[in-house]
Amino acid sequence: MKKKITIIGSGFSALAASCYLAKSGHQVEVFEKNGSIGGRARQLKREGFTFDMGPSWYWMPDVFDRFFADFGKKTIDYYELIKLSPAYRVYYGIDDFITIADNLTDIIFAFEEIEKGSGKILSEFMAEAKSNYDIAIKDLVYRPGVSPLELITVETAKKVGQFFSNISRDVRKKFKNERLIQILEFPVLFLGAKPSDTPSFYSFMNYADFGLGTWHPKTGMFDVVRAMESLARELGVVFHTNSNIEKIIVENKTAKALLVNGERIQSDLILSGADYHHTETLLDEEHRAYSEKYWDSRVFAPSSLLFYIGFDKKIKNISHHALFFDVDFYQHAKDIYDEPKWPKEPLFYANFPSLTDKTAAPEGMESGFFLVPLAPGIIDTEELREEYFDKIIDRFEALTQQSVKNNIIFKQSFCKNDFVSEYNSYKGNAYGMANTLLQTAFLRPKLKSKKVKNLYFTGQLTVPGPGVPPALISGKLVSDLINKQFSDQ
Repeated sequence: MKKKITIIGSGFSALAASCYLAKSGHQVEVFEKNGSIGGRARQLKREGFTFDMGPSWYWMPDVFDRFFADFGKKTIDYYELIKLSPAYRVYYGIDDFITIADNLTDIIFAFEEIEKGSGKILSEFMAEAKSNYDIAIKDLVYRPGVSPLELITVETAKKVGQFFSNISRDVRKKFKNERLIQILEFPVLFLGAKPSDTPSFYSFMNYADFGLGTWHPKTGMFDVVRAMESLARELGVVFHTNSNIEKIIVENKTAKALLVNGERIQSDLILSGADYHHTETLLDEEHRAYSEKYWDSRVFAPSSLLFYIGFDKKIKNISHHALFFDVDFYQHAKDIYDEPKWPKEPLFYANFPSLTDKTAAPEGMESGFFLVPLAPGIIDTEELREEYFDKIIDRFEALTQQSVKNNIIFKQSFCKNDFVSEYNSYKGNAYGMANTLLQTAFLRPKLKSKKVKNLYFTGQLTVPGPGVPPALISGKLVSDLINKQFSDQ
């Protein structure tokens, strides 16, 4: 039976869910508080420069392929992908960096050059990582986190030990070179926790990195947002921007309507792709499934200090993606997770999309995106932002041996306070709740409200977890649960 479904937010999980629910014949409307859709994946255009404001890594292309295939489509129907070569660089000092190639053969060779014998070990490690990827991404993550039994399969039984060890321990057993260890620990940072707190099974992220490669939609990650919006509109989804949700109206323990900009919007079912904690604050306290104490006890992914910068010249000695690991990797992690504070010496990431996409900057110029991971809930002031910009840009100049500070013609920052005000993000986290052992699968907040009928959730605080590919999967999972509810009625 056709139902009216209202969706809060327009990030990747909400967009995915809108497509699946519209395909099932429901009347779907999406309400977004900001002036444009995309959630954290919005686009910034200023003075001829174009920036993806959030996600910038396109990994796991098979998940995107699977999403569009569910609608009889292909990614190429909507956007073109470019495989980055090199995938990225990791900088340790002046003229001192490791280049990660676009294929595993060359990466194995590079490892062997740095640590004798590590090439063969990496090959074996990647075979295990691929096995985990096939189990996790092709099967486990497409389960809705309803029961612990979802994790019990013939394949996972063989790997049970990997759920009780961790990435850091396993990598250190196999490799001795600290730089190689950091490179292998890097991909799990996308899951929001320290490698020492991330189960070994998540080595499948290493296969996503080295095995499947790093890609870039031709004119940026917003290409994916446009594609999903286009598909949703083809399926009949209606979008409303500048639509602030003020309350979820519950009657007889059933979600009945949204209060949007003072107007009551009646609905048969409400799905929130917005921050889970924030969504529950839109309910009267008696209808909230999780307490403030619960949220405060969770391990959240970091917040971020971001800078979107336009340079009036081309930048030398860089790659599309670049990691700057020239300071203490583990001290910065402690400053995020163990003793939250602004790091004395921050690691940072830089992304130069105009190297790949000529539309990202005016001719002869460069667009740059800089990111410093920070503890969620940290104090955020303009003075601190500027202090840390000076720290990272001075190091960038030294490590890449060039002057760039005087060539900045546009700069905009985004930090914890903006994540809160723009996305209602809990403690200003940048990409959700970490995937630690005690926050995996059925141990994450539920897709279906435990207290309110016809209220569902999707996104990075529920299953399967942080990241763009998991967000697409989350949209599919919640849609399946909703359709099952209606079919059972």
